[in-house]
Amino acid sequence: MKNVSNYSDVDLRVLQLLSQTFPTIAAASTEIINLQAILNLPKGTEHFMADIHGEYEAFLHILRNASGSIKRKVKELYADTLSKEELRELCTLIYYPEQKLELRHAAQDTADQADNTFYARTLEQLIAVCQSVSSKYTRSKVRKALPAEFAYIIEELLHESPSDHDKKAYFNGIIESIIQTGRADAFIIALANVIQRLAVDQMHILGDIYDRGPGAHIIMDNLCQLHNVDIQWGNHDALWMGAAAGNDCCIANVLRLSLRYGNLATLEDGYGINLVPLATFAMDTYNTDPCDLFGPRLDKDDTTHNEKTRRLIAQMHKAISIIQFKLESQMILRRPEWHMEDRLVLQYIDKERGLFVRDGHEYEMTDTFFPTIDPAHPFDLTQEEAELVRQLHHSFRVSDKLQKHIKYLFTHGCMYAICNGNLLFHASVPLHPDGTLKEVELNGQRYSGRQLMHHIGMVMRAAFNQDTPHDEKRFARDFFWYLWCGQDSPLFDKARMATFERYFLRDKSTHEEAKGNYYLLRNDPTVCDRILDAFGVEGPNRHIINGHVPVHASRGESPIKADGRLMVIDGGLSKAYHGETGIAGYTLVYHSRGFELIQHEPFTSTAVAISEGTDIRSSKQIVELSGRRLLVRDTDKGRELQAQIAELQQLLYAYRHGIIKEQSQRMGTNA
Repeated sequence: MKNVSNYSDVDLRVLQLLSQTFPTIAAASTEIINLQAILNLPKGTEHFMADIHGEYEAFLHILRNASGSIKRKVKELYADTLSKEELRELCTLIYYPEQKLELRHAAQDTADQADNTFYARTLEQLIAVCQSVSSKYTRSKVRKALPAEFAYIIEELLHESPSDHDKKAYFNGIIESIIQTGRADAFIIALANVIQRLAVDQMHILGDIYDRGPGAHIIMDNLCQLHNVDIQWGNHDALWMGAAAGNDCCIANVLRLSLRYGNLATLEDGYGINLVPLATFAMDTYNTDPCDLFGPRLDKDDTTHNEKTRRLIAQMHKAISIIQFKLESQMILRRPEWHMEDRLVLQYIDKERGLFVRDGHEYEMTDTFFPTIDPAHPFDLTQEEAELVRQLHHSFRVSDKLQKHIKYLFTHGCMYAICNGNLLFHASVPLHPDGTLKEVELNGQRYSGRQLMHHIGMVMRAAFNQDTPHDEKRFARDFFWYLWCGQDSPLFDKARMATFERYFLRDKSTHEEAKGNYYLLRNDPTVCDRILDAFGVEGPNRHIINGHVPVHASRGESPIKADGRLMVIDGGLSKAYHGETGIAGYTLVYHSRGFELIQHEPFTSTAVAISEGTDIRSSKQIVELSGRRLLVRDTDKGRELQAQIAELQQLLYAYRHGIIKEQSQRMGTNA
């Protein structure tokens, strides 16, 4: 301990501030005891998911069942006493309490004794499950998770047992009172929600919440309700962030992707984006064009889009695609430092011959109807296109809900995170061919690795900060598009984005998008160690965890790479990838015993899950087991708590040696 002569002015100011929270020796001592106790609790359970891509039903079900861990808890408690049907009903009630209770009431005319029996049995079962999932937390933490209306009653029940003879009457009396006062339904719903919340201590979302699936806005609404979540931004998230910032290239790409997958719900229902001007323009401009190549990619069993709707979507899809290529050309000319001149593709269209002519090579085109492209000025928008872009820009900028969700991405997100020895990012870290970190120019400065990720995040935030100078804000707004498709973007990291070629050139050799060195070298343990070192990740069992590139499980590809140093958890939650990956997503679970990878099968629907009690079929793979059970003291949070304990011990010393007066003594002196 320091003596009085060893305390600097900074030390004393810190202790003075600390003394305002813990004004006496007793208060400081009690907090030390509490923190020491927390250090010896089991480590909380972390869940990692990536590449959700708007598949809200599957994602929300995985949240509700905690990647299958709630079912495992229920089986541990009741496998010997409940039938398979009863186990399934109990689990479904925990996942969807409101809906299951509504179905039960619809099947009954009046409440009867059997109903009371159901309530008594169900409440006792739910309390037991809640006791199990809350066992690794302090009472204080559990208390914070309880709904205010029932907090006292739930806390009493959690710490009593109906098997304890002395407490049985007390326990049963509470249950009977809940039923008799007509509060059983509300209490069941409250308990189910507490179980869901406590089953996962921390959720990590490793990017790509948006695009492809129909409910990114619903996912964002639910993420806003979670108690402990962090997000590492993905390329599709950055695209929507750029659209919200007013980047017209990003707006065009967002619209094109949404139309490509027939997903208008997120735009219109979720964010109130007015698509009428685009529809009107597309119908007028491409009235005689079949737009066959631009039909939406829909599920085989889709019944929500009739032929008329599909044709309109195809027309809108082609219209916004041409506008996108024009806007991107203007961006490339405005930002020559990005060296993307090879993407100035519209100038190579030979409209008279219907060919794409570049570097002496002629390529057959899949579509030659371009009424809005002027060969003399191929990058210029027509007057009608310019007005349409202005209207779409306004619609994105004034969407309150979109702006709210993007703000949430900023307050809970970043380009990368380091948590408990794990380096989290969405896609890649730019590398040289030899595996060393590549320096990338950003605003006239060159950065690599951690510094590159940090400064990219700062540029992204600058686009939304009110005090950002005009030119800096414009660059920041433009930069979202580079993040989407720039060669050295950590969210893309390919030689180019060949969107135009895939749409319009028959020669598939032109469709290639050469991957960056990270994807070529990521299975090398030495390369992964170099990246971990550069980011300052320490510990004997450190890992890189990311998504972005789907793992082809059906072809035998493993998500575990580089001798366990890298875990790629994009398992194709999006329906668009199910055929490619053979599965429907991963959840990586890190609990006190180690890492488990949960592989999910395709989800049917929420309606079927509620009515038939179906669950996502999941298989578990042990990735890494710890030699001993990990405690809170082994985590980043534990290190923070140990630092707080050290400061409190210094405060105790200061109190006991008269360096700082206790609050009661100070009050007495002032009196």
